[in-house]
Amino acid sequence: MIHDKLSQIPGRIRELREIEEISAIDMARDIGADPADYERYETGEKDIPVSALYKIAACLGVDATVLLTGEEARMESAAVCRAGQGVEVERYPGYEFASLAYNFKGRIMEPLLVYLDPSKPEAAAVRHWGQEFNYVIEGRVRVTVGKRSYVLAAGDSIYFDAALPHRQAAVDGPARFITIIQENLR
Repeated sequence: MIHDKLSQIPGRIRELREIEEISAIDMARDIGADPADYERYETGEKDIPVSALYKIAACLGVDATVLLTGEEARMESAAVCRAGQGVEVERYPGYEFASLAYNFKGRIMEPLLVYLDPSKPEAAAVRHWGQEFNYVIEGRVRVTVGKRSYVLAAGDSIYFDAALPHRQAAVDGPARFITIIQENLR
């Protein structure tokens, strides 16, 4: 069921973009993506990075929840996410993300539960505006920020400038961590 929802995201984006009469080239420019990569986002050939998903939502004037689930976020004062009920946001090789606050209206940060699979290749470093916080729940995670790497164990955390190239990788087996991303959508 989660994968069904994931496969619907590109179509939702394309449909909303066309309703708003924004060309694919203009959208790519507005979110800072290569036009060919953006086309692959809309066809589902390429996974949409979290940062791009939120920029697309901002350009379309909708909450990212609309893109993720096809429904508006409903909660204004509090949103509960029960164990195993987060909405899958994206998958890079070796990463699985679940949004933990997808149903909160107007959120200014995105808390995600991340599972790292060490049997898959490491993802390339990413960068986005804003700040990021990672808290390791289980396993060990190597977090690379800029040119420095930090190995974190369960209970350890790191807070960093997300404009620096960064990535996470499992060390010695699978790992889970919480990441909270606060982006300044420039």
